[in-house]
Amino acid sequence: MSTNENANTPSARLNRFKNKGKDSTEMRRRRIEVNVELRKAKKDDQMLKRRNVSTLPDDATSPLQENRGNQVLAHWSVEEIVKGVNSNNMELQLQATQAARKLLSREKQPPIDNIIRAGLIPKFVLFLGRADCSPIQFESAWALTNIASGTSEQTRAVVDGGAIPAFISLLASPHIHISEQAVWALGNIAGDGSAYRDLVIKYGAIEPLLSLLAVPDLSSLASGYLRNVTWTLSNLCRNKNPAPPIEAVQQILPTLVRLLHHDDPEVLADTCWAISYLTDGSNDRIEVVVKTGLVPQLVRLLGCSELPIMTPSLRAIGNIVTGTDEQTQIVIDSGALAVFPSLLSHNKNNIQKEAAWTMSNITAGRQDQIQRVVDHGLVPYLIGILRKGDFKSQKEAVWAVTNYTSGGTIDQIVYLVQAGVLEPLLNLLSTKDSKTVLVILDAVSNIFLAAEKINETEKLCLMIEECGGLDRIEALQSHENEEVYRASSTIIEKYFSAEEEEDQSVVPGSTADSYTFQIQGNTPNSFNF
Repeated sequence: MSTNENANTPSARLNRFKNKGKDSTEMRRRRIEVNVELRKAKKDDQMLKRRNVSTLPDDATSPLQENRGNQVLAHWSVEEIVKGVNSNNMELQLQATQAARKLLSREKQPPIDNIIRAGLIPKFVLFLGRADCSPIQFESAWALTNIASGTSEQTRAVVDGGAIPAFISLLASPHIHISEQAVWALGNIAGDGSAYRDLVIKYGAIEPLLSLLAVPDLSSLASGYLRNVTWTLSNLCRNKNPAPPIEAVQQILPTLVRLLHHDDPEVLADTCWAISYLTDGSNDRIEVVVKTGLVPQLVRLLGCSELPIMTPSLRAIGNIVTGTDEQTQIVIDSGALAVFPSLLSHNKNNIQKEAAWTMSNITAGRQDQIQRVVDHGLVPYLIGILRKGDFKSQKEAVWAVTNYTSGGTIDQIVYLVQAGVLEPLLNLLSTKDSKTVLVILDAVSNIFLAAEKINETEKLCLMIEECGGLDRIEALQSHENEEVYRASSTIIEKYFSAEEEEDQSVVPGSTADSYTFQIQGNTPNSFNF
């Protein structure tokens, strides 16, 4: 590997070409913007809240038979429900609560607001404490779960009704279906946002939730139950501004590590989402996750063919490499780069985009890390995305290439040009996105700085001209964005100015192939542009 002495010190790497005044935070500045965009795009990939609409006993719902005698009173009105709930007859209260639950379990337009306005929530919360009548505990828990699955206003009504501590008490119910409904309800409340997530944590939900999984073998738990607990734990890890309390994260992590080795696809998917939320933050937040040793298992899951698992594991890996070079190295040492050929050429655009985003954060690292990208044959895949990826993926690949040229050695940059980066990169100068155009011009400047050091500027000028790049750069001199105009003018004046003698090299009779890169087997820095 061709690294100069002290090449790995930040100052040596960052000042090698045009990075004066550009520190690693600046090189990786766009991670945050990109993460916000990715987060918005993926909002629906993991449900924030879920409504229980099933009426089958074995679907993690009611174990009660729906045909229990006179309980099948079709379509109670809200007024009838209020009357029944407020009666002194236990059986009538149960029937009314079940009728409310059925209304709230309707697939279309459940009358959540009508139930709230009728003042039923405090009664349902009261029924959660009726340990002498488990059916009413269950029906009221189910009804409240479905109210909490609605809007933030509707969730607030459940919280204001005092449901959080009541549900936490029910986690220890001897009736597994009641315990599970409490898990589900707490997941809906926590999924509403950081404020309610933190309230659920503050009321002490984590310990009893984790104790539900404190069994020697997770496979002994019903799969639906395990999935619900995992999903609720993932909602306790979710949301930022603020992120979950660090003590809560440390409390939950050992269980997540254990769940990451389970074989149920839904459990794995939600566990990976939880880890992706926990790594979406500062380097010290990433460190808390990385030091549990879970990265190798995350990388194994990254290589699985199931999209619902691959997507969040890629997000988590992508988040980790936004951290320090050392945290990035753990990902590399765990074998992640071997998975990237399939990710960078995946038929789903979103996977390609996130894979390219991840690569851009690895190429913003040390030269030995850039070399690992080269050694794994990933440069041609990035060039492939520049050629024919969708635009969002192309933007990420542009960043990957520019970060590579900012921190790479001369040999690494020569290899990049030999691999054919110039034409697809310069073709993207026609995009309307000024930011992307500036990033490409940055890469072009970096490549020229490398060419100057090995006296190959003239050859590079010809290569750029032959693939139509010069025309594109010249056209940018009349661009409406002043930064684009300045950056393109600087390149033209410095390398393509008419006064410069190399202009004579553009003479008829030069064949195209005499200017293509030849990969040579001789000593470093004797490459020909």
